[in-house]
Amino acid sequence: MFTRLAHQHRQFVQDLVMNLKALAIVLEKRGYLASCYTCGQEMNSASFMVSLGDNHLIRFLVSDYGITWTELCDDRELMKLEGAEAINQLQELANLVKTQVCSTDIEPQSQSSEDYFLIG
Repeated sequence: MFTRLAHQHRQFVQDLVMNLKALAIVLEKRGYLASCYTCGQEMNSASFMVSLGDNHLIRFLVSDYGITWTELCDDRELMKLEGAEAINQLQELANLVKTQVCSTDIEPQSQSSEDYFLIG
């Protein structure tokens, strides 16, 4: 049973890493500064970052040890989530990208700091 669970967990992490890499590519094409770095070819960990402008940064880390979402503004931590909550927050970011792709104006809009999301 535990061997099966360990294998499923590794598969989950690999799927999450692949999706992070794809999200970084889409965000870059939308004009955002985004990156996703992995260690090695096994894709068992990743560091994803995106700048939403005005010193507003999202960092998402995934590894065998855990999953973390950190939102920073002016180098100060605004919010830190782990596990399922972190993944839900990542989904909110992906939904934001989908909304922009579906709209007629798909360029990143200049937003005031009030327009940034602190979803939680």
